[in-house]
Amino acid sequence: MRSGSALLAGVVVGVWTLVYLVTQQFVDPPLGVLPTLATGTALTVAAVLGYPSALRGPRASSRPAPRDPRVQPIAAAGRSMPLRSGLTPDAARRTVELLKPVVGGDAVAIADREQVLAFVGPGADHHRVGGAPQTRVTAEVIEKQRTVTVTRPEHLGCTEPDCPLVSAVVAPLAIGSRVVGILGVYRVHPDPPPRGLVEDMASILSLHLELAEMDRERRLSAHARLDALRAQINPHFLFNILNTIASKARTDPEDARQLLLRLSDFFRYAVRQDGHFAEFAQEYFFVRTYLSLEQARYGDRLRVRYDIDPQVLTTRVPVLTIQPLVENAVKHGIADKVEGGTIHLKARVDPLTRTTSIRVSDDGVGMEPDVLARLTHGEPAPDDGDRSPRSGGVGLRNISERLDSLFGERYDLSISSTAGRGTVVDLRVPLR
Repeated sequence: MRSGSALLAGVVVGVWTLVYLVTQQFVDPPLGVLPTLATGTALTVAAVLGYPSALRGPRASSRPAPRDPRVQPIAAAGRSMPLRSGLTPDAARRTVELLKPVVGGDAVAIADREQVLAFVGPGADHHRVGGAPQTRVTAEVIEKQRTVTVTRPEHLGCTEPDCPLVSAVVAPLAIGSRVVGILGVYRVHPDPPPRGLVEDMASILSLHLELAEMDRERRLSAHARLDALRAQINPHFLFNILNTIASKARTDPEDARQLLLRLSDFFRYAVRQDGHFAEFAQEYFFVRTYLSLEQARYGDRLRVRYDIDPQVLTTRVPVLTIQPLVENAVKHGIADKVEGGTIHLKARVDPLTRTTSIRVSDDGVGMEPDVLARLTHGEPAPDDGDRSPRSGGVGLRNISERLDSLFGERYDLSISSTAGRGTVVDLRVPLR
């Protein structure tokens, strides 16, 4: 217990002792219980309110504890590090300009394993950007993969005799266990910059480089899956459409010409679409072009219903995602049904959850539970040679994996089907 609190407790005990003596011993007749309690309570409250320092103890200062003046600039530098985009000359230049007032050096440099990417401060006349590193210590750090501190110019090992740099701390920049460059902080006097500070900044830069590498690999992976989807456009679809066009060329040349133009539009969009996102209106046109070609082949057996919220048309969705789902419905839902059926494409925007929802449904032959289970878990059908999305083949898995790389867990792709009644595919992606 603090001394102030103990003193206050003693005062309270003394107050109640005095109240008892006065009201019960010195007064005749003694006061009743209620008057005694009221008097004691009033005096106790007065003692507590009149003695705040004893109750509360020493008051803490409202001023915050002093902070290292370097902490805030370092934190700000870490958040805005340009190397998050990769180890490039432009990113390195902006990084050294950001770090120079923070790391306590007269000059700051970033180099990769072959050339100086950025240099600011004394010595910039011969430590030229784009040239090979001029100091022996740079090669030592890359080779030994550890930080080196030097306090004499001969240990620095600059090839320029009149180099003004005397001391330095040079730390490696690494992606995993692979050293990809260095961060060098130099001074023009023998007292080197703080080693711990330079190593901390090198660790931050290395973390940003690792994140940049992960982003690059994710983009490459997404591009590879998109290319796989382009390459997977069913050749049987092309052959069947060409046969349909050849047949119509004898009976209805104008209709055959229109089909050729639509087929050209179809493949032009599939092959030349840049990037991973496009407006829904473009994907919608692509789907309608595909279905018009299939309707020329199947005739009245293939019916299509569109239910598109106009707000969806300007949203951006992943390219080549809706058409494979529609093709799956045609190929494995309607084509195997003698009397044909209807495909329903529905799209909505939910402003509350900020998502775009797309549903592709058909009233075709549906799927058996075991086929649906394989499809849901991305497992191939057993030795049937069918690589289609319907069988859980590469197509739908590519779509799912590409959505993973684009959205992480912020999307939903679900499939439900009943044999003999049809299939429903629901896709929900973040609004863009």
